[in-house]
Amino acid sequence: MLLILDVLTTAAILFVTSIGLLAIFGVLKIINFAHGAWITIGAYCAVVAAKLGLNPWAAAPLAFVVGAALGGLAELFIIRPLYRRPLDAILATWGLGIVIGQLITLGFGRDVQFTPNLLPGAVQLLGVDYSAYRLVALGAALVIGAAFAFTIEGTRLGLSARAVIMNEALARGLGIDTARVRFVTFMIGAGLASLAGVLLTPLASVDPNMGVGWLIGAFMLVMVSNASFLALAAACLVFGAAQVLISAFVSPIFGSIAIAVLAAVTLRISPKGFSRA
Repeated sequence: MLLILDVLTTAAILFVTSIGLLAIFGVLKIINFAHGAWITIGAYCAVVAAKLGLNPWAAAPLAFVVGAALGGLAELFIIRPLYRRPLDAILATWGLGIVIGQLITLGFGRDVQFTPNLLPGAVQLLGVDYSAYRLVALGAALVIGAAFAFTIEGTRLGLSARAVIMNEALARGLGIDTARVRFVTFMIGAGLASLAGVLLTPLASVDPNMGVGWLIGAFMLVMVSNASFLALAAACLVFGAAQVLISAFVSPIFGSIAIAVLAAVTLRISPKGFSRA
């Protein structure tokens, strides 16, 4: 039972850290290598909220708003001129991530920061004592996934985004403001990454480089999902299970590289990964 809970909660954490990157890649067709920096921004929003004496959960909406606002500025002034030069866009976002990391170091130092646990303690579930916060993280992933699915399937923005994904030139010809769709999508993706940063604070140390490790895992998961929401959920579950089982029965070191290795093997066997689209 403990292993099952570990698999589910690990998959949830992977999903939360990857969904923002998936949103940007799906619509903008670029990999946002500043994704890790936005995760770090969210974590430091939790640090700021703690220093201001706010409720720890207040950091979640704060991080989403700050991340979305900074994402909008980045899209407008850095990403937008590079849509037709995807390789340059990748380099620009990588450089942006480095700059953000240095600015955070300048403002907060290199030392590890500590934040209050969003939900301390354990609960008994089916005869097993389990981390209450990891269960909350599982619930948060389900809520975020449902909200994302509703946005894509049930809103005008989602309809426009799907049109841009399928054929941007045709969408523009139908009167859809594709520049606005890209702008809003980047804001949402950045906001979700920052929200993930807050949710990670009870599980990882908060330092200026914390987002780098999560970026690698998110990147591999998005690649094997081929910009598909359902494929991302499946990849998080399968690779999360592999990571937990390898860590438990083989070695935590091998578990830490399981996602990267399995993603590479999956793409070698099936270039579309978990997606059949």
